[in-house]
Order: sequence, then structure tokens, then C-alpha cells
Amino acid sequence: MKGFLLLLVIFAASSVARPSSGPDGVAVFRHSCATCHRPDSGTRAPLPAVLRQMTSESILRALETGDMRAQGALLTPAERQAVAKYLGKRDSRSVSAGNGLCATPTPWLETDAAWNGWGPGAHNTRFQSAAAAGLNRQDVPRLKLKWAFGFPHGSSINSSPAVFAGRVFVGTEDGTVYSLSAESGCIDWTFKASATVRTAPVVDPAARLVFFGDVDGRVYAVAAETGKLVWQRRSDAHPAARIRGTPTLAGGRLYVPVSSSEEGLADNPRYPCCTFSGAITVFEARTGRKIWEAHTIPVKARRTGVNRAGVPTWGPSGASVWSPPTVDLKRHAVYVGTGNSYSDPPSPFTDAVMAFNMDTGKRLWSRQFLPRDLWNGGCVAKENANCPSQPGPDYDFGSPPMLCSTGKGRDLLIIGQKSGVVYALDPDHKGQIVWQTRIGHGGPLGGIEFGGGADRDLAYFPLSDWQQSQPYEGGGLFALRIPDGQKVWYTPPPKPACAKRPGCSAALIAPVTVIPGVVFSGSQDGHLRAYDTHDGSLLWDFDTLRNFETVNGVPGRGGAFSSIGAVVANAMLFIDPGYGGLPGNILLAFSVDVK
Repeated sequence: MKGFLLLLVIFAASSVARPSSGPDGVAVFRHSCATCHRPDSGTRAPLPAVLRQMTSESILRALETGDMRAQGALLTPAERQAVAKYLGKRDSRSVSAGNGLCATPTPWLETDAAWNGWGPGAHNTRFQSAAAAGLNRQDVPRLKLKWAFGFPHGSSINSSPAVFAGRVFVGTEDGTVYSLSAESGCIDWTFKASATVRTAPVVDPAARLVFFGDVDGRVYAVAAETGKLVWQRRSDAHPAARIRGTPTLAGGRLYVPVSSSEEGLADNPRYPCCTFSGAITVFEARTGRKIWEAHTIPVKARRTGVNRAGVPTWGPSGASVWSPPTVDLKRHAVYVGTGNSYSDPPSPFTDAVMAFNMDTGKRLWSRQFLPRDLWNGGCVAKENANCPSQPGPDYDFGSPPMLCSTGKGRDLLIIGQKSGVVYALDPDHKGQIVWQTRIGHGGPLGGIEFGGGADRDLAYFPLSDWQQSQPYEGGGLFALRIPDGQKVWYTPPPKPACAKRPGCSAALIAPVTVIPGVVFSGSQDGHLRAYDTHDGSLLWDFDTLRNFETVNGVPGRGGAFSSIGAVVANAMLFIDPGYGGLPGNILLAFSVDVK
């Protein structure tokens, strides 16, 4: 979601004086970056000490083709190189591209259990059945590391793995998408997208295609067995459009959530803020034919005046869709959560849950939870000409609605907000609020970030409430009763052992994963923990903050869990930690039966 838009570097608008010998990286950083890279900035931008753990190549790639591409465009190529060289360390890893290749192709085993996409199903509950998981409560404490795979030159993991037909599909910071053997971690194929891939891959078993999106707004379909490109499309015509949420596959159609980088571009006082509206774009899975596109703000932005720098302003704008759409075949509807407004005038469709007709894209209903939440990157920039005169608290919905059953013939849409409140809505009565439960104080970095999970009885939500300068603040896991939102149990966060390291925190930002009897939750301190769903007691704890020997020879290291959670399928568990305050470049596979 957009809190991570500011993750690496947010740049102010004015250019930096260039000495005759070339740009000074220190001066570029101090003049254009330092405003956001401080503990009290109100963003998730890493402190300089954290950036120095990353490689120069990773920082430069983020500025040129990754998450910070829009901000990097405000600098010259020489300035980007200078600041990357100043901040990052040299990447000494030299690994042949042929390392780690499978000796023979991994068999395509469609009968294997799977975790397909983000959910793993279209209801986005992140619940895996006992049969598909292949693990139970008694197995989890016996999990051991089976293999580790290192991503070359990577410092930030954004893409959740998908497991299907004996393979693991995963995207990376540099745009490379891998197909690996689930059993051994060897490489079957790679595909290079044009920009960073943050989405989980999604597999269409009938067409044998794999879908994913990149942060430049492109959607790709590649052959699942070979990695050959089948089709590629733009998700939206707006130049700042991006795909950060995972697409949802249902009924032969791919439902793509569209967000943007425009909120970050607004830190430039010369940028005419803002014209983007969030969207869902639907493609025919086999061919890539666009079926419909629905914008969350149904009216086009119009000119509203000038900002404090005399540049034209536009609105309404915003309402990005940062997370996967939830598909409801019973009601023939697709649901999304939306982000805040970028500019005046405010829109009634921001910070909302919205429902659209699956066939036509017609808006069925919308329920807004915080009017007038206007915010953009200009609100934390040194020159804040584009910040709204009355900025809001920046309380997006960064996670999808979960379609859950009460067990009495009634369904609820359950969703958590950055405000720290969890809501249950009635999909049969235009999103009427059934209950609401506060679990945290909320904030721009807190409340509920990337989502919860649910089984038949309970919904589980991790709490962020991250404060950059307070590593012991935030965190904790909550279990709420689905019918009425009552708290069944709460497990406080352990004190992080890495508290003295910049970027370490007790905050739980990543989405949880649920199997019968167990809920997995990754922490900003680099630990993946498993809890008993009955009482929240700890069953298993794995610390990823260490170096790993990898099957492909790339030096690997774990890191923080932020935007992605654990994946469980076919008696194996997969995690790829390393993002935000504690960088990493690793995919880890666990099993009870380790040979």
C-alpha cells in the first residue's frame, strides 16, 4: 500500500546544485531526502542506517524501475547514481546466471495441493484447509528449514509466493519472476518484467498461465511451464498507475486492482496534483482482452485552482485500490477497499469499501468510513505546496475485505483499517455496518496494514501501530468472533531482540495465514511465529535475521515481515522475509520431513 510508497526515498522538488566534478551524493541526500528519513517523519521511509544495509544497486534500481521510479525521475541520472553510491554498500555477490537451474524440468503435478495467489481463494480469508495445507497443529512445532533460495542483488521482498503443481512462483525487486521446484528450490525458468513485481503470481490451471503485475502498471500472462510471454497489457491509461495488490482470478477473468504513484509525486511542488482515480480492470484470462474497467471515483478530476507554488491543482483524486479484489460468486459482486483522497475536493469513495457487479463493473454500493481524509507526499516534504490545507490522518484500507460466514446462513465482509478499527459489513444490505471493534490506536503507520485471516469461527488481526523511534511499541495479535466482533483472545508481542538495530520493531504489519488450529504471523523484528487459534499460545518461532546458505549459491539473509505473509501448501511452508526497516533477499522453505 501507499505507506510503503515512501519506503526507500521521497524526494523534494527542487534540484540540487551540481559541482563541476559531478553531483555530491551527501548533498543530494541532505537536500532532497533527509526530510523523510528521520524517526519523526511520520512515514515508513528507512533511516540512513537502514539504507546503508542495502546495496547501491538495489537503491538505484528502486529509483529507476522500482517503487521509487516516480521520485527518481525528479533527479538526473548522475544524481540518482550519486545518492545510491553514498547510501548503499557495494554488492560483492557475483553469481552465474546458470546457478541453481533444475537438472530436469519439474513435473507438472496438478493434483498437488496449492496456494494460488494472495488469498489463497477469492474470498481473501487467507485460510488453507487441512487437506491443502498438509500440516496440522501437532506438525507445526516440528517444522525445519528444508531449503533457502537467494535473490541476486535484492534487498527488498515484495511478492508473496504462489504454490501450484509442484512449483513455487515468486516475483522480485528487479522484476524477475521465478518458477522454482517446491521440493528442492531449483530454477525451472525466469521471466524479466519491466519493473518491480510486488504482486503474488496467480495461476490459471485450465490455461496453464501465470499472471502478475508490476509497479509500472503492466499486467503479464506467461506460460506456466516455460515462462514464455503470452500477453501483456496496461492496467490503466494514467501514467502513474501501478499494480501493488495481487489480481484475483475467478470464472476465467482476472480482476486487477489499480493504485498509483501520484500520491508520492505530489511531494514535488511543481507537480499538478492530482488526477488519478483508483480502479479495477478486468481481463479475459486466456487472451488479455479487456472486459471492463471501473474507477473508484466515477467523475474525472477537474482543475480546482493553483497550489502555493502557483501550479494548477486538480481533483477529486485518490481512492487507490492497494489490495486484492474479493470475488463473491453468490452475489455476483466484487469488493474492494480504497485509499485516501490525494487532493481537494474530497470524494465520498475514499477510505471506503465498494461493491461492483462482476459482469459489467456497475457500482452496486459504497460505504465510506472517514470523510475528508486528504493526504499526499507533499504533507511530509520540505516544500509542501501540494499538501491539502486540512490534511487528514491517512487512514487507508490497505487490506482486502474478507468474505466470511457466520455459520447461520449469513455472510459478512470483515476488514481492518489503518485507524485500528476492524469492521464487519452486511453484503446483502449495501455494506451496512454490523459491528466494529477497535484493536489499536491507529495512525499513518498503524492499525491494520496488510490484512487479517479467518477460519470458520474467528477472524485474526495483527496490529501494527509502528513508531519508527520506539521499537517496543505496537504489535500484538487479536482473535475476534466473526458474528459479533467480540475479542476472544489477545497475545501481546514479544520484546524484539533486535531492538537496537534501526528498523527493528515489535509491529505486526504482514497479513496472517491460517490453517486449522494455527495462525502464522510475521513480525517487523524478522520472526515468523505460529500461534494456537484456541488461546493464542505460541507454538513455533523462527528467527530469519541471520545468514543462510542457499541452493543457488547467492548469499542470503532474512529480514522484516511487512507486506507478505506465510504460504502453506502440500505439507510445506514458504516465507520470503526482508522489507522495510530490515532488508533481506531470501525465500525459505520448511517441512516436517527434512532429508
